[in-house]
Amino acid sequence: MAPLLQRETGRRALRIGVDDDDAVPPLPGVTWTRLWLEQGGYRGDLRGSAEEPLPFIAEAFDLVWLQHALEPAPQVAGLLGEVCRVLAPGGVLAVTAVHPLGGWSPWFFWKARGQGQSLQWPWHLCHRLRREGLAIEDVRRLGPPWPAHGRPASGDSRWGGAYLLLARKQRHLVTPVKLRPLPARAPVNAHLSPGTRRHSVS
Repeated sequence: MAPLLQRETGRRALRIGVDDDDAVPPLPGVTWTRLWLEQGGYRGDLRGSAEEPLPFIAEAFDLVWLQHALEPAPQVAGLLGEVCRVLAPGGVLAVTAVHPLGGWSPWFFWKARGQGQSLQWPWHLCHRLRREGLAIEDVRRLGPPWPAHGRPASGDSRWGGAYLLLARKQRHLVTPVKLRPLPARAPVNAHLSPGTRRHSVS
């Protein structure tokens, strides 16, 4: 993820994943807040319930990375709404997830049986994020097409088992206020200024 995100500017980043061992990309000047989902709650730098709002003020982060966090999220729509809330205008949301049509999906459902996890379609996420005011910048397949022990993860792949979605939060538009001049009545001074002569019309 480092080559994909290193062009982004900002100092505050949030990573929500599923494992405390997952590393964050070393981005220069970026301070990461790390959370992961575990047993219906958040663990890591902070603790809280996954069914409650994220414990951050609005627009607190310049970068948010959901690292396979949508699959186990108890409320996908709620989590997406919260990460959009804490994302600053101009900031980037990165989502990595298992593709429903990839070779990893059977492995995923086998591992997640009985846990209530689900896979999210990229086009569905794009639709939801646009409604939240984000612009989709990139959607691509990543990684090997199927699980293989001992095989290193590759980058972009047409048949990759995972996908990456990048979206940017739109900045607030300031609409200029058009002032409409109003007629004003100026008081008429009947007295002439000193040195002014009054001319009479005959």
